[in-house]
Amino acid sequence: MTYDRLVCANCAAPVSEGRCPVCRANRERLQQEGFLSGVNPMALIALLAVLIAAVALLAHQTA
Repeated sequence: MTYDRLVCANCAAPVSEGRCPVCRANRERLQQEGFLSGVNPMALIALLAVLIAAVALLAHQTA
């Protein structure tokens, strides 16, 4: 999930605005996470399925 959709429980403002120290800390933490942290889980599953299919096809052709 990206931080632009999160609402802070401390100040009830969007985390992306960083109005309070809690917002700013969470925004900083979310920005430092890896590049796949904001990817939709269904997209990750689809990518994994494509990779498995490619490996199976490659194994079939080399056998």
